[in-house]
Amino acid sequence: MQQVIDIISKMRSLNGELRKREQRVADFVLSNLDQISFLTQGEIAQAAGVSAATVHRFCVSVGCEGFRDFKIRLAQSVAVSLQYLDGNSAEASQTDQLVSQVFGALVDMLNTARQQLDNASMTEAIALLAGARRIVFFGVGGGSANVAREGANRFFRLGLPAEAHADGYFQRMLASTLSTGDVVFAISASGQPQELLDSISIARQYGASSISLTKSGSDLANLTDVSIGIDIPEDQDIYKPSASRLVFIAIIDVLAAGAARERPEEVKEFLRRIRTSLVTLSKDTGPKPIGD
Repeated sequence: MQQVIDIISKMRSLNGELRKREQRVADFVLSNLDQISFLTQGEIAQAAGVSAATVHRFCVSVGCEGFRDFKIRLAQSVAVSLQYLDGNSAEASQTDQLVSQVFGALVDMLNTARQQLDNASMTEAIALLAGARRIVFFGVGGGSANVAREGANRFFRLGLPAEAHADGYFQRMLASTLSTGDVVFAISASGQPQELLDSISIARQYGASSISLTKSGSDLANLTDVSIGIDIPEDQDIYKPSASRLVFIAIIDVLAAGAARERPEEVKEFLRRIRTSLVTLSKDTGPKPIGD
């Protein structure tokens, strides 16, 4: 696996430590990040007032094998960094504007997802979950891992053994213990994490059923028995939390509600037990969220 190098941070950290001519190359690159990928080694050398050999030495100094490797790594870094380096993106916003922006984006994303949901896939997923002996939610990274935990939180209340795990190494081990009657539910906004793909493949070979909540047409979507495909565009405002995780949680809630209605008497008894166990923690016996 290629070592990850944040070229932009590397150049900044070496400020004052590079040779004078190499520093001139670094200064030029940092001032022209959006243009470097279109320039040759000779053009950068000419613009910085140094030789092509100096440009090569600079590339090696920042941890690259040469100019070609430098351009590839810089292009990758710039692709995700420019939006964070834009000095005009931090405009002041009034609280009411922020509320409208965040809530408005969430409403828009929920409506978009609602139009994309396939009823047949949702129905099939509900049937698998309602009849599962055990449900294991897998997610990696911040957003998907949190949605996975919320999935387990929703389904254990229904009397269905449910758990969530975010560690890829542990997921592989756990997947190998699953069998017919178990359901592995993988969550990913991109549908690309290799950890999830491997874990699903392992679980399926032992007879477990699989569901994915992920990007339509992704590798993960194509691998699972049932795929709930959602394409949520990310907001260009880098300061606003992604709405996709809340959309995913809403879909989990729909699936949980559907599974509950498939086994109403059992679910009512489990919910009653849970609510009773919490009475001593709160004297309020009226309707309230289970688990607060």
